[in-house]
Amino acid sequence: MNTQFPSKGEIARQWHVVDADGVVLGRLATKAAMLLMGKHKPSYTPFLDTGDHVIVINASKVRLTGRKEDQKLYRHHTGYPGGLVEIGAKKMRATRPAKMLEQAIAGMLPKNKLGKQMYRKLKVYAGEKHPHQAQKPVDLSIT
Repeated sequence: MNTQFPSKGEIARQWHVVDADGVVLGRLATKAAMLLMGKHKPSYTPFLDTGDHVIVINASKVRLTGRKEDQKLYRHHTGYPGGLVEIGAKKMRATRPAKMLEQAIAGMLPKNKLGKQMYRKLKVYAGEKHPHQAQKPVDLSIT
């Protein structure tokens, strides 16, 4: 008996819209990562990208639990000596709210070429509007 692997043409990709209004950041990120990887499908294969496209709207209204709004830090390094940049969650939400979700979801994807390919199927918008109506996305509720 041989194992059947889906070929590129056999992979059916759907578009999902997730409303982040009032949803906890980590719960939304895990659900989005599962959809991007394709783990919700019976044809899931760890070394193939069988996942769907995910559109996240209202990223600026995502909820952080506990005291994370005041204590959580986002760090990156510019590459220059002494170039560590730290931004608090409150300032990140005010300046770049979509970046909070993008980083949370990217951290849950594989750290290789396949993970980068999966990440390209993620679209995050701070507001309620998105330009993907032509793809007929399906609403997905996260409680």
